[in-house]
Amino acid sequence: MKPSLNPVIIIPTRLASTRLPSKALANIGGKPMILWVLERALQANIGPVFVACAEQAVADIVKGAGGQAILTNPQHPSGSDRIYEALNLIDPKKSFDVIVNLQGDLPTIEPDNFNSVLKPLANKAVDIATLVAKIESNTDHSNPNIVKAIMGLSEGEKVSRVIYFSRTLAPSGRGPFFHHIGIYAYRRKALSRFVNLPTSVLERRERLEQLRALEDGMRIDAALVDTIPIGVDTLEDLNQAKSILEKKHV
Repeated sequence: MKPSLNPVIIIPTRLASTRLPSKALANIGGKPMILWVLERALQANIGPVFVACAEQAVADIVKGAGGQAILTNPQHPSGSDRIYEALNLIDPKKSFDVIVNLQGDLPTIEPDNFNSVLKPLANKAVDIATLVAKIESNTDHSNPNIVKAIMGLSEGEKVSRVIYFSRTLAPSGRGPFFHHIGIYAYRRKALSRFVNLPTSVLERRERLEQLRALEDGMRIDAALVDTIPIGVDTLEDLNQAKSILEKKHV
């Protein structure tokens, strides 16, 4: 991380998840999932951590565990809108220049990943940074719930520009495919620009919010990491996360 960066981590969360309602409060090893995510973010030690909550119940749980929570408008259409409201409440003087948007459903994310997501921002041309890992499973190749990042990452490189994101497998030909991991590091101006853009054509078509930024000409670079954290969207995902985390904390 460059000394000039002053990041803050904001975790957007809401209980009205369509596929797994109230998943933020799902019990894993005796505590709600949101507290596992908060714990991982704090372990990264790159800056302060806030949970941007749509509901008072989640804010109370976070604060009860000693964390920092901000109550936001429950009607926000996306996590990026939620973190933007929280940012302006937390930091009206604009001291934070990088905002790390960590999805609240990644309880197994490695703390080292937070330093990795900042690496692409060493290039001043990069607006938004994110993470990818190589897809090793043939099942993941065809899974539309696994978002693929299309990028020309050469052998030995750790950071590259993302050309496109898709739910289908691309590009054609021989070579690695990359699983997109749902964590972003926005420059403050980039986040402001992004949330004020209208929903884009490809964003609606693929149901991928990050395509709005690419369609507007913003640059997204991704850093390569070794492991893919489990994104908890279904009961099966939740059980897998429980198995991993409960074994680690026996």
